[in-house]
Amino acid sequence: MEYFVGGLKKYADFTGRARRKEFWMYTLFYLIFYVLAAFIDSLLGTMIFTAILSLGLLLPTIAIAARRLHDTGRSGWWQLLGLIPLIGAIVLIVFYVQDSIGENEYGANPKGVEA
Repeated sequence: MEYFVGGLKKYADFTGRARRKEFWMYTLFYLIFYVLAAFIDSLLGTMIFTAILSLGLLLPTIAIAARRLHDTGRSGWWQLLGLIPLIGAIVLIVFYVQDSIGENEYGANPKGVEA
């Protein structure tokens, strides 16, 4: 849960780098909260909770994905590949699972910073 809260604390920070664990733990908790919101919405017959959750977490999700791409040596603009149906999502997942590279233009390797 600390990774999710950490991602929320840096909700508009598009600089720096995010390790794989930080990104995927954030994504896991996002999906858990989304499923809970969807379940509540299905009980109530609305879509209000999923809409609020999605809109509220849109900026932090884009920011942590940009930091994850920075960790692999890519610009955050590569997220626009997600607009290409199917192929874009597959390419982004491949980028997200790649290991950190050494120090790059986005900062020091977070693996060396956080032991």
